[in-house]
Amino acid sequence: MITLTYQYKLKLNRQQIQEVNHIFDVCKSVYNYAVSERKAWLNSRKSSVNSCSLVSEYIIPADAPYPNYFYQAKNLTIAKQSNPNLKSVNAQVLQQTLKTLDRAFSDMKSKGNGFPRFKKQMRSFVFPTMLKNCLAQSQVKLPQLGWLRIKQSRDYPTGFEPKQARIVKKATGYYLMIAFQSQESCPSAPVGKVSLGIDAGIESFVATHKGELIKAPKFLLKAQSKLKLLQRRLKHKVKGSNNWLKLQNKIARLHEKVANTRRDWHFKLANYLCDLTDNIFVEDINFISWSRGIVRKRSLDSGIGQFINEILPYICWKRSKFYLKVDKNGTSQECSSCGNHTGKKHLGERVHHCQFCGYAAPRDVVSAEVIRNRGLIAVGHTVNKIAYGDVLTGISQGNLLNLVKCQ
Repeated sequence: MITLTYQYKLKLNRQQIQEVNHIFDVCKSVYNYAVSERKAWLNSRKSSVNSCSLVSEYIIPADAPYPNYFYQAKNLTIAKQSNPNLKSVNAQVLQQTLKTLDRAFSDMKSKGNGFPRFKKQMRSFVFPTMLKNCLAQSQVKLPQLGWLRIKQSRDYPTGFEPKQARIVKKATGYYLMIAFQSQESCPSAPVGKVSLGIDAGIESFVATHKGELIKAPKFLLKAQSKLKLLQRRLKHKVKGSNNWLKLQNKIARLHEKVANTRRDWHFKLANYLCDLTDNIFVEDINFISWSRGIVRKRSLDSGIGQFINEILPYICWKRSKFYLKVDKNGTSQECSSCGNHTGKKHLGERVHHCQFCGYAAPRDVVSAEVIRNRGLIAVGHTVNKIAYGDVLTGISQGNLLNLVKCQ
C-alpha cells in the first residue's frame, strides 16, 4: 500500500473563512476541555508531600474511570445534544481532535515528552474520510464545507484514491493536504553497483566519500537582520492591537519563507545525491541531541535532521535508490584506509592523520568513507566480490578494506 500526501493552497471566500475559523475554535475548546479533564483526574489521585489524605480530599470520586479517548468520545456525543457549537461541527473532526490528544499522552509515556499543554489556537483539523467524487479541476469537496476552490499546482496522482484531508492554517493562508492511497505494493529498491557514503558534518552540511564537502546556506542567519528589525518594532506595539497583529503576521511570513527555502534546497540536494549513485549510506544519528548541544544553532538552521531522516529517504524511495543507515559509533576514530582505531579527536581537529598507514584527508571525508565501507559490508557487496563460484576464499582485513575502496 502506497500513501502520498499532496498539498494545495485554498482559495476561500469570506464566508468559507469564517466557517473554517469556527471549526478551529470549536476544536480548540474540545481539546482544552479534554486536557483539563485528564489533568484534573490525575491531580485528584495524588497528594503533596506536605499533606496527607486526611486533609486533602478527592475532587473526583475514587471510582471514576480514567478519561481516555473512548470515555471522552462518548461524553462528546452526549454533549452535542445540548451544545449547538459542538453540533455545528463534523463529528469525525472532533473525534480526530480527541485522538490527537490521546496520541500526545501516549507519547508522553513512551517517548518521555512533556505533559500536553493547553492550545492558544489550533492550526489544523482532519477529515478522516472523503466523499465520493470529491475531486474536480481546481476544486475539492469536503464533508461539511462543500466545494472549495484550490490552486492546483500539480495534477492528482493517477491510480490513487483520496482517503483523508487536512486543513492547515499558515501565515500565508489556508492549505489543504490530501492523502492519496493505492492498494498496490511497492517493493523495496534493490542494491545497486555504485555506492555513496554520506557523513553529516559540523563544518559542512554533508560530506561524501568522494571528497565533496557541501555547505548549507545560512537560511535563518540571512534573514536575521530583517527579523531583528520586525521584532524590535513589535516590542513597542500594544499587545493585541491591529498593528501588533500585522507585525506578528509579517514575522510569521518571514519564518515560513525561511522554512520553504530550506526545504526546497533539501529536495534539490537529495535529487543531486541520487544522481551520483545507486546506494546511499548514512549514519544512524539521534539529531535531537544535536539540537541541544554546542552545535544546536547551526544544526537547527541547516535542518540536517529533517534532511537525513525524512527528505533523503523519500527521494531515494521515489527514485528507486537503496537507502541504509549504519552504526554511527567511531566513524571519526577509524581509518578508512587500514581500518585501525586512531583515537578520539577534538572537534577543532578537522584533518584525519593515521599513525599506522599515514593516510591523511579531511575528517568528514574519512568518516564518509568509513560509512560507505560499513554499508557495503552490511549489504554483502564484499561477500559477492570474495566469492568465487560456490566457494568463499579467505581474505585479510587490510585486503578487505582495499577491495571495498575499489568499488
